[in-house]
Amino acid sequence: MMTNLFSVFDPSSSIFNLSLNWLSTFIGLIMIPPMFWLMPSRYHIIWNSILLTLHKEFKTLLGPTGKNGSTFIFISLFSMILFNNFLGLFPYIFTSTSHMTLSLTLALPLWFSFMLYGWINHTQHMFAHLVPQGTPAVLMPFMVCIESISNIIRPGTLAVRLTANMIAGHLLLTLMGNTGPSLSFFIASLLIIGQIALLVLESAVAIIQSYVFAVLSTLYSSEVN
Repeated sequence: MMTNLFSVFDPSSSIFNLSLNWLSTFIGLIMIPPMFWLMPSRYHIIWNSILLTLHKEFKTLLGPTGKNGSTFIFISLFSMILFNNFLGLFPYIFTSTSHMTLSLTLALPLWFSFMLYGWINHTQHMFAHLVPQGTPAVLMPFMVCIESISNIIRPGTLAVRLTANMIAGHLLLTLMGNTGPSLSFFIASLLIIGQIALLVLESAVAIIQSYVFAVLSTLYSSEVN
């Protein structure tokens, strides 16, 4: 009986019908305690410089109207997605970000809270966003529909972008790995080199996708001020 190609990514470990695969999202907490030693390590210094750079960039994206401390929401979001993306590259660790269950859970409440805050506190500004400046009167009804649809699908596009990019590389690695035993030594050596190169690419994708998710969330929040 044939199974779905994507079934290899389904949660499978469970005790008392409780899925244990999702516990992989908490493995990143193991990396946090060493950061609180009296003498900062190199890892601590590098991570602090990354967070400081992100803070400055998100502060620029939010603009002068951004509230103090609001960048830490998006820095935390970036850190969580980055940890989970990287942990999924290790063997036998469940990639939680490759499922819509997690990515949509992150994107939907964020988008909904931005919309709720914007429509309650800046109603006129939100209506102005529906019609771009300089739009002819004839096209205004169509522009309102287009802008409304593009606004509504934002959490879906955020979630699908992260999920699709994470599952695509893992799927390719899985398919390449499954063909290994049936190949000759020379072809298998080329396959291993190709998988190492693909693993390096997946590491870059893990960083880029967490950054894109955090930046787009920041941009969406800056529009409601």
